[in-house]
Amino acid sequence: MLNKQIRCIILQGLILLCWYGIALAQSEKFSWPEGNTMALSLSFDDGRTSNLENGIPLLNEYGVQATFFLVPSRVKKNLEGWKSAAKQGHEMANHTMNHPCSGNFEWSREHALEEMTLKDMKSEMVQANQNIEQLLGVRPTVFAYPCGQTFIGRGYEKKSYVPLVAELFLAGRDWLDEAPVDPAYVDMAQLTGMKMDDMEFEELLPLIQSAAEKGQWLILAGHDTGVSGKQTTRLTFLRKLSEYANDPDNNIWIAPIGTVASYVKRMRETTLNPITE
Repeated sequence: MLNKQIRCIILQGLILLCWYGIALAQSEKFSWPEGNTMALSLSFDDGRTSNLENGIPLLNEYGVQATFFLVPSRVKKNLEGWKSAAKQGHEMANHTMNHPCSGNFEWSREHALEEMTLKDMKSEMVQANQNIEQLLGVRPTVFAYPCGQTFIGRGYEKKSYVPLVAELFLAGRDWLDEAPVDPAYVDMAQLTGMKMDDMEFEELLPLIQSAAEKGQWLILAGHDTGVSGKQTTRLTFLRKLSEYANDPDNNIWIAPIGTVASYVKRMRETTLNPITE
């Protein structure tokens, strides 16, 4: 009887230690470079002309480098501008050849995800990488899902193409997500991207502060850059955000997605308890 009681006490102790270890691990913040409390990445989709005319000059004022997800046909229309952006340290990333989305968007009927195969989607990404490298001299390592949609096919034949992104890229970014990235846990092929189009800085400030408290990685996603308009990241927003991120008192590491993803991957591979991919 005594032995049973001892075994029971030992078992309970082990359970408590286990729960304590889990709680401790969950409370520990991810270690960012130079004592920073969070990472912040700005990204823009489609390679829109307004990025060259408005967004990049403003970001350059503050030494902020962003990630631009490009469709090669748009790069060709402003080739010298995108070459200059790449030389300035901005990240040139992959957004497919033809921006395929669900055919529920009528403008995407010629490149509807419902009618595509995994082979078709792989070709979209591989060709875009080859084109961007030929045009700009840099090979993309990061991908953004057009329309934030990660599937091909329909019904019983519907399949995720996330595994293809994991095969071909260091990281993939979603769109219109609801939370920042937990760097210790996230699937690198599905980084969460949160909206910054049509927003005021004051609206997003609580989210930035929350990410800093939790040691997270906040990836913001936009399209056009300008004063107003649909799917437009406001220049007033970008200016206030850049000033806030550059303030050393706020301890923010602001860098392109690929730069942060490389750091996260390295940390996860070298930590005592690496995440199994």
